Amino acid sequence: MTATRGFGIDIGGSGIKGALVDLEKGALIGDRLRIDTPRPATPEAVAEVVAKVVRHFAWDGPVGITLPAVIKKGVSQTAANIDPQWIGTDADALFADVLDRKVDDIAMLNDADAAGMAEIRFGDPAARHGVTTLLTFGTGIGSAVFQDGKLVPNTEFGHLEVDGHDAEKKAAASVKDNEGLTYHQWAKRVNRYLTVLENLIWPDLFIVGGGVSKKSEKWVPLLDIRTKVVVASLQNNAGIVGAAAAAVEGIEH
Repeated sequence: MTATRGFGIDIGGSGIKGALVDLEKGALIGDRLRIDTPRPATPEAVAEVVAKVVRHFAWDGPVGITLPAVIKKGVSQTAANIDPQWIGTDADALFADVLDRKVDDIAMLNDADAAGMAEIRFGDPAARHGVTTLLTFGTGIGSAVFQDGKLVPNTEFGHLEVDGHDAEKKAAASVKDNEGLTYHQWAKRVNRYLTVLENLIWPDLFIVGGGVSKKSEKWVPLLDIRTKVVVASLQNNAGIVGAAAAAVEGIEH
C-alpha cells in the first residue's frame, strides 16, 4: 500500500521550510514551518535547523530534502547561495546522522528538480507532454527540465550567461528586491533571460515558480516570448511536495 503522507524540507538561500504533505492531493497538511537560513549556511548549521524542523512536526518516517545544488548520489557537487563547504559534502550521510535515520530514509534532490517533479505530478497536465522547463525565481534561479514528464536531473540554467552576466545575478527575484526594481523593470530582465533560454532548448512550456509566483499577476502578463508561460500551481510549496514524494517513493538523483 502506498503511503499517503510524507515529509519534505526545502532548503533555500534565505529560508528553510518544512511540512507534512498529502501525497494523494499534492498539498501541505497544516501549516509549514519556515526558519531563516543560517549565516553562514554551512552543512552543520543547516543540518541543525533541519533537525529542528523535523522535531517540530514529530515526524519519524523518511525525509525528502532539497538543496540549491547539483546532487549526485546524495553528494552535493555545487553550492548556490549556500556555503561553499557544501561542495563535496555527503548530504545523505549528514542528514541521516543528524535525523537519526538510515541513509535509505533520506532523499536528497536539487531544489528545482523537486519542485518540477511536484508540478509534473500535481500541476497542469500539459506539462507532462513535450519539453517542459520549470524555473524557480527566488534568491537565485533554479531550473528543472522534463521530456514527456521524465526529469533530466541537475540542469543549472539559472547560471546561463546572458549579456555577459550569470543570469540569476540579474534576473533572480532577490535582485528585484535588492536593487529596488519595479515589476516592469524586473520583468524586462526575466523576459531577456527567457528569450535566451528558449532559443537554446526550445521548450514547449515554461512553468514559473518560487516565492514571487504568488504575485504572478504583476509580472507574468508583461512577458513577451514565444513559449507559453504558466504559473506553478503549487507556488512556493512545490519543493516541499516534491521532496516528500521522493522520500516515500525512493526517487533520488
